[in-house]
Amino acid sequence: MNTPAPPSTGGRRPQPPVPLPTKNGVGPSCVALTPGPWATISAFLIERFPAVSAATWRTRMQQGELVDEHGVAVTPDRPYRSGGRLYYYRSIADEPRVPFDEVVLFQDELLVVADKPHFLPVTPGGKHLQETLLVRLKRRLGITTLAPLHRLDRETAGVVVFAVQPDTRGAYQALFAQRQVTKHYEAIAPWRPELTFPLTHRSRLVQDDHFLRMQEVPGEPNAETLFEVLDVQGDFARYRLTPLTGRTHQLRVHCAALGLPIVGDRMYPTLLPADTDDHEQPLQLLARTIAFVDPISGAARNFDSARELVTMNAAASF
Repeated sequence: MNTPAPPSTGGRRPQPPVPLPTKNGVGPSCVALTPGPWATISAFLIERFPAVSAATWRTRMQQGELVDEHGVAVTPDRPYRSGGRLYYYRSIADEPRVPFDEVVLFQDELLVVADKPHFLPVTPGGKHLQETLLVRLKRRLGITTLAPLHRLDRETAGVVVFAVQPDTRGAYQALFAQRQVTKHYEAIAPWRPELTFPLTHRSRLVQDDHFLRMQEVPGEPNAETLFEVLDVQGDFARYRLTPLTGRTHQLRVHCAALGLPIVGDRMYPTLLPADTDDHEQPLQLLARTIAFVDPISGAARNFDSARELVTMNAAASF
């Protein structure tokens, strides 16, 4: 009888315990106390986070929601000492709800797999906190240790895989880092009959002048995508996109480069103004399937989104 190997941590160092628990699905944020001229921790926080008022920090301290790395509550007049860390809960006032719901496709003791809707970020950041897939799932499932194993753009819908256990997370992350995960996407974009499919597009992607975007530049390719046609109706087609690398915005940039801008794309080829989401016209890009061999159980894992993109007749009205 074979004895299973102990769970892998992926070679990562054990993380120190966090002195504040998850609260309403949100884990504590951490800030390092760097050398500086501040007399008190309060003065440091006010300068470090100008968007947060002194009254807000005072309230957090009074409620015991600001502690050091030892879990000791910070008081408003505590002297500043560099070299330590502070833990606190982020909050966003009047955060609007994303009016679409995630679906849990699969759950066991190792993984949670969700079907993400358009417009919902995977993780907190910027103006998004409670209205993120990670925080919604933590609240819904009561699993505070959930961690995403990969990312999807906020505008992209489809399959996202989460690790449940911190001590096995590294083994799953290694699969993605070593390209041992097969991912297929679907997109609605213009039909280009002069192109020959299947088609593989390779290019070098780097950060654009605008921090939100990527761009193609001459040089050794670092991004590769396989394009296949699934269906054609009139001026539009449904494509299967298989990324063979995992660069930021790779599929969107490659589609635009081939003259196949994805329907509803507000960034490529033209960057439209921020905060102009149209929930009636989402980006027609879907993470359809993810497949891999489970590094812990050895089982073949294959997860499929139940979502559908618009019909190509509807795409003409975008």
